[in-house]
Order: sequence, then C-alpha cells, then structure tokens
Amino acid sequence: MSGIGPSGGHIEREGLTIAYLDWGGGPDDAGTEPLVVLHPSGFCAGTFDPFARRLGHRFRFIGVDLRGHGRSSTVTDAGQLGNDALALDILAVADHLGLEGFSILGVSLGGAVGIEVATAAPGRVTGLMLCEAIAIDVSARKHIRLAHEEGQHPMAVAARRRRPVWPDRATVVASYGTRQPLRVLEPEILEAYVNWGFVDRPDGQVELACAPETEAIFFGSTTRYGPGEAFDHMVDVACPSTVLAGTDTDLDMGWFEAQADRLGVELVLVDGTHFFLFEDLDRGASLILRHLG
Repeated sequence: MSGIGPSGGHIEREGLTIAYLDWGGGPDDAGTEPLVVLHPSGFCAGTFDPFARRLGHRFRFIGVDLRGHGRSSTVTDAGQLGNDALALDILAVADHLGLEGFSILGVSLGGAVGIEVATAAPGRVTGLMLCEAIAIDVSARKHIRLAHEEGQHPMAVAARRRRPVWPDRATVVASYGTRQPLRVLEPEILEAYVNWGFVDRPDGQVELACAPETEAIFFGSTTRYGPGEAFDHMVDVACPSTVLAGTDTDLDMGWFEAQADRLGVELVLVDGTHFFLFEDLDRGASLILRHLG
C-alpha cells in the first residue's frame, strides 16, 4: 500500500469553489488510468483515500468534493444542488486537470451524479461503476414514502438532526464507529471520512464539512434535479457500465434491478449494506479492479 497522499486543488464555477483531491498526476503516473470517484451524500472525496493507496499502481484516483461537501463551498439552496449542476462541476475539474478520458466510480448520490456525467460527456467517460446509485424509475417513485414529520422525508429529518460540532476527530470516530449506519465501515475508511469530512474550528473543535441542511436537501427535496432525471438519462449511457447493490441494503432492490435492466447488464449483488464498498477494503479493491480494470 502506497504511503503517498493526495494533492488538493480547486476550481471556481458559478461563484462556488469546487475542491478535489488528486492521488496521481506525477511523472510516475503515466501508466495509470484516470478514475474519478464520487462519494455519497454527507461524505467527501477523502473517503476514498484507502482505495487510492491500494490501487494507485493501476489508477490515478481523482476525488471531487461535490458542491456542499468537504472543502467545496457550502450550499443550502436546493436550486443549486441538482445532479446536473454537480455533473458539470465534475467535468470542469476534469478539464482543469486535462483529463481527456476517465472512468467513474460513484456510490449512492455519487452514482447518480456519475450517470449525469456519462450522459453529458459520452465520448470522455470510458467506464461507469454504480454502487447503489440513487437513480429511481418514475413508477417506483410513486410508492416511496415521503411523508414523515410535517411532510418531510424521514432521511431528511434524520440529516437535520445530525450533530454538527464535536470536540475532536477522535471523539467522532469513537461515536460513529458504534452507531448505524457508519459502524459497518472498515475502520480505515471511517478514519479517512472523518479526517477529510470535518473542518477545524477556531475554538479547537471540529465541524461537519457538509451542513446537515445540505444533506437533508439531497434526501428530501422534490424540486431539485435529482434521482428521477438520473434514471431517465440512463438510456443515454454509452460506456461499459456495472450496477452493484448490497444484499442487506435498506433501499428498494427494485431500484437497482431497474437500473441494470435499463443498461442491459446483470445486477451484481455484494454481501453487505448500502455502503458495501466501504465495508471491506480488500473486497472493494477487487470489485474496482474487476469492473473498471
């Protein structure tokens, strides 16, 4: 496993800062293929650091902090958080880094954004690996339970209740490591998420980089350009693609069956939850090599 960490950078688009991490790009990187990794809602690009260290001999990992996450600008306006806008951020980063072609690994929200990138730039995306992408068929959406407290989506309610400020990162790791849904994450992944997914405050404490309201918008907004549009656009995906889902997911397996059917591929089931990719690093690395290598 390489000990080399990523270099950080950013671009400016639509008045927002979009941050990224690049684990390659040096003189020894000529033989590797660019792989853009897109994180779930509430997470950050740094979550993929353990994979980048393991697979840096094969891929040049580039992780983008989706707007509202990580070191990218805080955004709490649903009108600025559409998957189409996030996809154009990714392409702007790719342009900035001079990437003519690249594959995409997207998890959850990152998968939906990856679909939009692949359809917006079909000649540039060479492969697409979707790990429980939040892309939902309109007929399935009619049956999703959206009503909860005051008409809010239950996951949006939970997001708004997240504790934003903590004494230090060690306290966060100790707490998250014992509670669902993050207790299933391999410790190295959890530590990477907490390292990059929190920012230092002047008072010595740490704070969530992704505002709870931002995460709530991704879960609960019915007005933003979101899961329905991503599913509809899957018919325009031209690159080789894979759809994967966890056997113990708490989401509707029918979503992922419909995605696989739309892409004309077999659904790949992996033991684990919605975050199966992050539950076992060795297995996750093997899945990436198998489906994108």
